[in-house]
Amino acid sequence: LLHLVARATESERLKFEYEQLREKAGPADELTGTSAAINNVRATLKRVAGTGSRVLITGAPGVGKEVAARVLHGWSGRQNAPFRVISSARMDPETVETELFGSEAEDGSIRVGLLEQAHGGTLFLDEVADMPLTTQGKVLRVLTDQSFTRVGGRTMIRVDVRIISGSARDLKTEIAESRFREDLYYRLNVVRLTMPPLRLRKEDIPELARAFLIRAQRQGLAAKTLDKSAL
Repeated sequence: LLHLVARATESERLKFEYEQLREKAGPADELTGTSAAINNVRATLKRVAGTGSRVLITGAPGVGKEVAARVLHGWSGRQNAPFRVISSARMDPETVETELFGSEAEDGSIRVGLLEQAHGGTLFLDEVADMPLTTQGKVLRVLTDQSFTRVGGRTMIRVDVRIISGSARDLKTEIAESRFREDLYYRLNVVRLTMPPLRLRKEDIPELARAFLIRAQRQGLAAKTLDKSAL
């Protein structure tokens, strides 16, 4: 009981600190810009936000795939539930499943994975092409019946999670080279959204630059502006 209370207290403390840092840094879940390219992205997100459909967001690294996923979550009926992110590109293959599904030890201790943490909300699978094939099969099962078992466990866990995925790679090429499951691709690719690179929306760059300067100021740096030559 003491262990459970301590974990709950620590979880609330971390949540409070996260919210404080988020307020200080400014919103990271908005699409900045007024170009036709980014307006088309907004229109697609608004159209599918309330449907619950799975969305595959593609685009080069740094174009804002996670930002788009957060906007989609914020515009959906799940906005008051958790939003969680797992990036296969930044994890060892051995740790992906533990992070995603959680684990159970022989002494009875339980580590809750991101799928459980996202219950009622949204899970963003970032760089899904880097996910090991064995994990892909287990994710496919989650998409089919919203259930899974923790690593080392036997109890079936059921969740209600909307899955959004992102990839900088061409998944059809990955399928052709046997690195990605075709059945999983069609499960994830219900709605396809391609994030435009900056070179296709250069008119948004001044607005983005100003937004970053404002965010830097909120983080305690000196206020700065862009002169005409810089723009």
